[in-house]
Amino acid sequence: MAAITSEISPPAQSVTKSPGFWSGVLYRLCRDPVAITALAILLVLVLVAIFAPYLAPYDPTKGSVIRRLKPVGTPGYILGTDELGRDMLSRLIYGARLSLLMGVIPVPIAFVVGSTIGIVAGYAGGLTNTLIMRTVDVFYAFPSVLLAVALSGALGSGLTNALVSLTVVFIPQIARVAESVTTQVRRLDYVDAARASGAPPLTIIRVHILGNVLGSIFVFATSLISVSMILASGLSFLGLGVRPPDAEWGLMLNTLRTAIYNNPLVAALPGVMIFITSICFNLFSDGLRTAMDVKQ
Repeated sequence: MAAITSEISPPAQSVTKSPGFWSGVLYRLCRDPVAITALAILLVLVLVAIFAPYLAPYDPTKGSVIRRLKPVGTPGYILGTDELGRDMLSRLIYGARLSLLMGVIPVPIAFVVGSTIGIVAGYAGGLTNTLIMRTVDVFYAFPSVLLAVALSGALGSGLTNALVSLTVVFIPQIARVAESVTTQVRRLDYVDAARASGAPPLTIIRVHILGNVLGSIFVFATSLISVSMILASGLSFLGLGVRPPDAEWGLMLNTLRTAIYNNPLVAALPGVMIFITSICFNLFSDGLRTAMDVKQ
């Protein structure tokens, strides 16, 4: 009998372990040259922001009247100077700190809060879902720009208030996506089986719900980073974000708007940085979405 069993059973060394979902996502992402290029540019920007004191050739807040609005390519000032004679290269390098901070920080906070709200509403259903989601819809009904400006205007200008405003703007959007995907997963058979077996709601959410919904929510959240970058720059441009003399790309656009006719290339540099960073976040988000789509 033992001999027959040994002939039927496959050898142990021939059994191969299939790769996990996230390892497959990483493999597909690494084969996307556009997403990898965008990620490399973002990493360079992050490193530039971290090591700004060592990379900036001048003090970003120190200017000179005799050096006002030097053109690009001026000896000693490769990207020219702004309206107060401050080195543009140094201000762009330091500006990456606050611009990336205001663009990235609100999204993870909104991801945690919005996901929690949406998953609870989607799993609970019924009256609980109605109460939570109708409250969320009150904020979701306003356009993102209008809501961010209104909240920042009510709270006052400043970095902290701008971060709070942007976080509140993104929570309803993430909550709606989280509620939608959770409602779909809640109706699946294995969730009904776990509920019938007497498993508590927190266990069902942690074991059976989170693993199936967080991927979709995370991909959507990454696509909001570029929107956050633009909104944060817009708030600073309107005087509702970072305050002078701090270097931030949106604020630099505001202070240089009067120089657009005298030195348009210098005045456009902060906008170019905002555009490049936003495009890179969008391209990486698209690549991540494609990599996580197993149907591809």
